[in-house]
Amino acid sequence: MLQGSISCRKETSTFPDKRCRNKRTRVPSLARKSNRSLLDPSSLPKNPVDENKSTIETPKFDDSFIYDSGTTLIYSRHEKVPLKDFSNEVRAHMDVKKFLNKTVLLLDVMHVSLDAIIDEILRRLLDLPEYQICFDQARSALFTNDNVHQLTRTLQCTSISEGEGFDHDQSWLCAIASIPSITQRHVGLARLRHPANFGPSSQEVYFVILILTPIKEKGTKSDLETGRTFATIFSNLELRNQLLDCHTEEEFKVVLAKNTQALVDKMSRTDEKDNLIKTETEEKYCWFLGGLIGDFKRRLPHYLSDYKDGVVGPKAVQKTISTTFFLYFACLMPSIAFGVLNSENTQNALNVEKVLYSQSIGGLAFAIFGGTPQIVLLTTAPLALYTKIIFSICEDFDLDFTAMYCCVGLWNTFFLFLYAFFDLSKVMKWSTRSSEEIFAVFISIAFTIDAIKNTVLSFDTYYSSPQCSSDFNATAALFNTNLTSSIDVVCERDISLLYLLLLLGTLWLGVFLFNFTKTPYLNPGKRELLADYALPCAVICMSLIGVFAFKDVKMSKSFDSKRNEDLFSLVELGSLSVGAAFGAMGLGFCLSLLFFMDQNISAALVNAPQNKMKKGSAYHLDLVVIGLINGVLSMFAFPWVHAALPHSPLHVRALADVEERVDQGHIYSIIVKVRETRLTAIFSSILIGLSLLFLSVLSYIPTPVLYGMFLYIAVTALTGNQMFERLLLLITEQSAYPPNHYIRRVPQRMMHFFTLLQLVQLLVLCGFGFAPYPYLKMFFPVIIFILIPIRQKVIPMIVQQKYLHAMDSH
Repeated sequence: MLQGSISCRKETSTFPDKRCRNKRTRVPSLARKSNRSLLDPSSLPKNPVDENKSTIETPKFDDSFIYDSGTTLIYSRHEKVPLKDFSNEVRAHMDVKKFLNKTVLLLDVMHVSLDAIIDEILRRLLDLPEYQICFDQARSALFTNDNVHQLTRTLQCTSISEGEGFDHDQSWLCAIASIPSITQRHVGLARLRHPANFGPSSQEVYFVILILTPIKEKGTKSDLETGRTFATIFSNLELRNQLLDCHTEEEFKVVLAKNTQALVDKMSRTDEKDNLIKTETEEKYCWFLGGLIGDFKRRLPHYLSDYKDGVVGPKAVQKTISTTFFLYFACLMPSIAFGVLNSENTQNALNVEKVLYSQSIGGLAFAIFGGTPQIVLLTTAPLALYTKIIFSICEDFDLDFTAMYCCVGLWNTFFLFLYAFFDLSKVMKWSTRSSEEIFAVFISIAFTIDAIKNTVLSFDTYYSSPQCSSDFNATAALFNTNLTSSIDVVCERDISLLYLLLLLGTLWLGVFLFNFTKTPYLNPGKRELLADYALPCAVICMSLIGVFAFKDVKMSKSFDSKRNEDLFSLVELGSLSVGAAFGAMGLGFCLSLLFFMDQNISAALVNAPQNKMKKGSAYHLDLVVIGLINGVLSMFAFPWVHAALPHSPLHVRALADVEERVDQGHIYSIIVKVRETRLTAIFSSILIGLSLLFLSVLSYIPTPVLYGMFLYIAVTALTGNQMFERLLLLITEQSAYPPNHYIRRVPQRMMHFFTLLQLVQLLVLCGFGFAPYPYLKMFFPVIIFILIPIRQKVIPMIVQQKYLHAMDSH
């Protein structure tokens, strides 16, 4: 939902062709485009066209002095104009009905010049010979009266952006004017084939709306009122996205009419609440089971639409298919990699096959019964670390690993039920962007470290092996013996070099395709398609290169594909003593904190306001479902799964339509709409289950491609992470700082100081998470939880609250 107002811009100018480009004379462009200049009255036409109906009182100047260079002054002013209320203002709906069939509509206009676009619309509006005078008057009224054709009066939409910054809708512009020689109102609309740059706050314009009205027109039919009607309609981001996909004028008008009627219906419901669904922390229920009941009440009415939204609507099927394949590869590759890691850590008690079963069964169950289906379940790096801790304890105390593992998992389920039943997820209302982004950066670091460790291991094994040293070869020559013939491992530096090539190649190709929408190549639809399939394309291409292009390099299989016959046998808990069971309770409690924080942080990032999710959150219901899933998995000694970062936010973005905007040369994108569907998670989980049928084929995927995918996920997850952006500012030239809201509102030293505080917390978290001592890693989930009270109690004593609000609010 748009938050803010339409900014009415009234502009005239007497600048010559050569504009001043000195950076030091620029004015910050927060609201710079509402301009009116009458400082050269002798150059203005003597007719009523120039008496615009603004509330601006324009001074009259007798002196028309101009420098020889042609330099004059320009007078600028913004006016706030409210959005049109279609439920109470009758004229709004009548205008749309009247002009819908009469509107001059131009699709896929090739011009990018403002003059050419306006002239094209005017020719279509005023195409009769007797309208030649009207054409000249309209042009005089629309543009400033000099050689630099800047629009005189425009309507543009503004909103409160993330962090309460000021943001312009740059994809459309509405120009308005009143002229004396016409007797009725005219509306023209042009959709450009390529976005045009019309100025600092209109750098990505796709739609140009032109309103012409007679000078003597009643107030409700004036150019401003008519412009408000169409500007209010075009303030809807989702509508603009649909209009970009229309192929014919008829289709364009049908979509416009349908959305206008929806706007009327929406405004007519006086009891309708704000689009942003309140979380359960804002709703009043009883303290026991209250949050769970609230989740059911909030999510149950949307259950059927969770399936329908995946197939109904513009681009719905395309997005569902592309996101399904994205999830399939994004979950399959880590599952194989963590399966290999768990197999090494547990002496094959937990292997790749079990991980894939857990991923398929757990993902499918959560996709069907979970409250937030956009959350992606996965066996993650913290879980692999915790599993290794349990195995080490079992070896130290001579305990049965599978029984201990099952007992810890059941205690974890018990504690998760307690958290859900007693509404402990309410504590997440104190979790801020700071804590969530620290944890998100930690996960990216974990993925990166895993990739680097395996690369180093490959070079230690092959590139730096004794067989490749000059001393070894000299010794062999001295004794005239073929030492390498009696040693299994020979000098195979080509394996390490191919490992590095495939690792970095997967990363580069994936990131290149992910950012392909920012390139000028192909058309927008094809660019978006390639970006949607970035990860599958990177994995498949680099796997084929590794297997076929370098088939002479003997790289081993990534894992043992031998199937286990007694996979679904229940774990025997009788071998555990009472003391071991209570010890498992302590381990289960720490594990439940990891599940609690990871699940709730992932849910908070998925339901962040900038994602524009409409169906509400379900923190308590998700915890219950996660507890049930992992309780069942524990009984069969299958690997645990929980909400994954950064997969969950990336899943949301894959399902979203985005709109790119430009601010002072910096390109950024905002989410227009997210298709909140269960189908992508269901289909991807089924595909992962089917992958078990060709497990032997999957074993040929090169290990470096798996870890290259880790790097891809780590890099792409940092997009939009403000903590990471502020870390980069520490090494960025000040003149290149982006015009973000926190840069405008927070002193630079304070901003960097807060970033350093976050960095200290991140280093402490990494110290526990990557410590070489297993027992120290056991307290890692507690450190994650402690981040919340540190942010709420300690940081405000150091940084002022107003600065924290600017840097650390959603």
